[in-house]
Amino acid sequence: METVEIKINGQPYEVEKDTTILKAAKKAGIKIPTLCTHSDLEPWAACGICVVKVEGSPRMVRACATSVVPGQNYITHDPELKKVRKTVVEMTLSNHPQECLSCARNQTCELQEVAAEFGIREIPFPMEVKRLPKDESTVSLVFDPTKCIQCGRCAQVCQQLQDVWALEFLHRGYDTKIAPAAGVLLNESPCIKCGQCSAHCPVGAIYENDQTEEFCAAVEDETKHVAVQIAPAVRVAVGEAFGMEPGSITTGKIYKALRMLGSDAVFDTNFAADLTIMEEGTELVQRITKGTGVLPQITSCCPAWTDYMEKYYPDMIPHFSTAKSPMMMQGAVTKTYYADKAGIDKKNIYSVAIMPCTAKKYEIGRDDNMQASGVNDVDLVLTTRELARMIKTAGIDFANLPDEEADSPIGAYSGAGTIFGVTGGVMEAAVRTAYKLVTDDELGDVNVNAVRGMEGVKKGAVDFKGTEVKVAIAHGMANVKSIMDEIRDAREKGSEPPYHFIEVMACRGGCIAGGGQPYGTEDDIRDKRIAGIYTDDEKSVVRKSHENPEIVQIYKDFLGEPLSHKAHELLHTKYIERPLYQK
Repeated sequence: METVEIKINGQPYEVEKDTTILKAAKKAGIKIPTLCTHSDLEPWAACGICVVKVEGSPRMVRACATSVVPGQNYITHDPELKKVRKTVVEMTLSNHPQECLSCARNQTCELQEVAAEFGIREIPFPMEVKRLPKDESTVSLVFDPTKCIQCGRCAQVCQQLQDVWALEFLHRGYDTKIAPAAGVLLNESPCIKCGQCSAHCPVGAIYENDQTEEFCAAVEDETKHVAVQIAPAVRVAVGEAFGMEPGSITTGKIYKALRMLGSDAVFDTNFAADLTIMEEGTELVQRITKGTGVLPQITSCCPAWTDYMEKYYPDMIPHFSTAKSPMMMQGAVTKTYYADKAGIDKKNIYSVAIMPCTAKKYEIGRDDNMQASGVNDVDLVLTTRELARMIKTAGIDFANLPDEEADSPIGAYSGAGTIFGVTGGVMEAAVRTAYKLVTDDELGDVNVNAVRGMEGVKKGAVDFKGTEVKVAIAHGMANVKSIMDEIRDAREKGSEPPYHFIEVMACRGGCIAGGGQPYGTEDDIRDKRIAGIYTDDEKSVVRKSHENPEIVQIYKDFLGEPLSHKAHELLHTKYIERPLYQK
């Protein structure tokens, strides 16, 4: 790594060559305020709050998009810079509705934070707020353009990270706004409901569709038996809302909190992640050994990726695993297997899923396959953020709750189930079980390091006693194109497929950075959440899906065997080509 010497406020520092002034200052322990910059995105200097001075130059430069020059001295704070930055914030506020108390981002708003840092109490400019209609066309997200500060983050993440292009800048000058192309509604656009726009928006212009009142109504209804499941990634993130370190494993506290909130039964989606591995893993083995399906097999547990595939890669539908996502499998067995065991009419069970993902709100109603039990398999999806709000509203001291266990018979999980929450986790969990199915032996070292890490695309091979299984992993939708192109090229040439198994997750890092997770997610936060997931795996007594005793029992008592007729009815789905723009 080549470094250069610079000065910041007269003090010498050695920094990486071509690094930005903003990053150099951060390394030096100096905070330069920003609103448009995010570490996931390329800087484009939209907001103008990060201006700094270069000694010997009359002009100010934007620190987020200006690289350091060896030997120069950068002035990051003085009275003039403070005045300029404060004025920019005041001008932004003059076009922004003063509705903080009722805003979805109250106390987590970056504009609110910056305004507080500058001690702004009055706005010296005339208020001129453009009132634009809310877009509530999707069940997952609400877009309130009135609150948009035109930082461009949502458009950048939609285009650069996700390659979806549902959002962009429209018009010019005073009429400039961010919206779907041609001014259509989000639900009519290519939007895949991943929620990364909401996760990166610094204010309350895009946020999850809050359905917490529906949960409250359900628990107050004495005719309903409320059964709740929690996803793998929720347990390592929700604690952040209560001052806990990112990556803290709060599984037992979540179980306790959900019971305090009125839930009648508390299960764990990790159980169904193990169930998914049994179905998806068996499907993979049959494709490899019996040729019952095309290769490579592609994972289908991420609803945003499924939606993306149906819109952008419909020719890949035969490659998709027919296995439902763990959330939908959990809902199906809750209203059949559990209902029978508990002696409860499935029509009286209200199935709730706590998810790190806004696309999950869409998934529960995507088609009739999500009603395999004869009724809605999952009735309601709440994000991690919604769960945190409910806990706070109920006055629960989450950080100091005692740990409790999940209910049986669909609550126990293996370490393989919990790693579904990270990129590469589905692949690793599948390898642990597929190895057994292919070789009839147990995998010695269950840590499959070849599929771990934060590279956007990971490729490798796993040795199944002489049988080489080629794998690939992509996370962040923009990273999937190269892998799909490889498959198409091989298909057109009539050559062997480049891979046997491919995992795709829509969000960078996997579900631990889903669109419904606590705000402020950057790679350092992702790393801590990922570490928490792997810790949960490592401390598990059972680390392979096929060894989960409750999984063994459900096949013995109810499903028969993986890919059985009943398993297909309840746990599998199909896909259709969908247009990019809905009519």
